[in-house]
Amino acid sequence: MNKNERFVITINRELGSGGRTVGRKLAEKLGVEFYDKAVVKGLQEKYQLTVEEIEKLKGRKQGWWAVFKRELLTPSASSTNLFLPRAEENTHLIDTDAVFNTEKEILNGIAADESCVVAGRSGFYIFRNHPNHLSILIQASVPFRVERVMRKQNLTEKEALDVIKKIDEMRENYVKKYTGVSRYDTRNYDLVISADGKSEDEIVDIILKFIG
Repeated sequence: MNKNERFVITINRELGSGGRTVGRKLAEKLGVEFYDKAVVKGLQEKYQLTVEEIEKLKGRKQGWWAVFKRELLTPSASSTNLFLPRAEENTHLIDTDAVFNTEKEILNGIAADESCVVAGRSGFYIFRNHPNHLSILIQASVPFRVERVMRKQNLTEKEALDVIKKIDEMRENYVKKYTGVSRYDTRNYDLVISADGKSEDEIVDIILKFIG
């Protein structure tokens, strides 16, 4: 990956590995934006973004993401109908296929306009053909993950383990459904890091050294 050109770094992580925090800190170090599931889903729900709406934006002369951000910062009467939720429509995104396809379009639009760090969301697969993409997997042992989830979510050991098992299964099923591969297959990644015995800042340093 060449950090002097427009790039995208994707971070897949196991729950309790600290991967999301690593992604945020890495983005700060590199001076780029950080995007995760919450951000992408929030854009979809708040602005009723669908593949069809994005196709309208793509018709503009500039990159649609640049246009979208500008109109969000300076809303006008002409942009209101395009970006704000419509009262007569359901604001909840239920169709999983549509959600995935819209997420993919959003992420591709972001990466076409700016360098960024993306956590999760099958980014390793979506950007597999991107010319300047670094794909990272952050893992950790079960005891490490359990301890962190207990501390972060104020859970008992059993509760934390149950949450981890549930999220692991859900994420794996989601990735397999839409990519046809396992998120645990290390061949999908350029760099695989174990979080055991490392702080988030130390993991960020490892990634920065790898980038060079």
